[in-house]
Amino acid sequence: MTLGEIVAAYIREHRSGARAEMRFFEIQSSPTSAIQKAALCVLPSGKRHPHQRRIPQRLLEIVEARLQAVQRELKRAESFDELLCIVAEQVGSIKGIGALTVYDIAHRIGAHFGMHPRLVYLHAGTRKGAIIFGIKGGTFDPAILPKPFLRLQPYEIEDCLCIYKDELKAVGQTHPAKNSLDENPMKTGCVRERIARAPNARKSGKPLFICGHSMASNSD
Repeated sequence: MTLGEIVAAYIREHRSGARAEMRFFEIQSSPTSAIQKAALCVLPSGKRHPHQRRIPQRLLEIVEARLQAVQRELKRAESFDELLCIVAEQVGSIKGIGALTVYDIAHRIGAHFGMHPRLVYLHAGTRKGAIIFGIKGGTFDPAILPKPFLRLQPYEIEDCLCIYKDELKAVGQTHPAKNSLDENPMKTGCVRERIARAPNARKSGKPLFICGHSMASNSD
């Protein structure tokens, strides 16, 4: 498969499902309902999202309670980066709640408030897909990827890199990214400083989730 064929396969086989999932959170009747379903990792079908299938229900209920308590802060977030920071402050220190879960929950809540990632966030399988293109670190600007990926939104790129990491391995070495996070962190959109400056970033004194760096020991 070429890169173009891989991207086309993602669009054909996965885009509609991914967008329907985000639409589910977008159309919730209230922020309370959106936060509840996001934190409990509920799919439109009513089932648990497979990313969080191993997390005990009691932990997710703790996550929900903490996020409901900061609902006003979540609503006031001015960007997805800032919203992610708030979610991480509140639940990132809970044992058993890992980087992927923090990102997923923030992404769902962000959909309800009309805030979507502008960067690609690396964790688990996504990181394996990105490293094929020489991309390391926690986040990167999607513009550095080869041209076929321009058809995808950042969150779709994250999904595509994970789902098709094996197929990408066969073609990625001949299509390096324009730059890597380590070579030029400002150009590739590293959000560490921007999140640290966010209004809510200094309140708790806890380590923040910055693209998975502070919660590497948690798997989900």
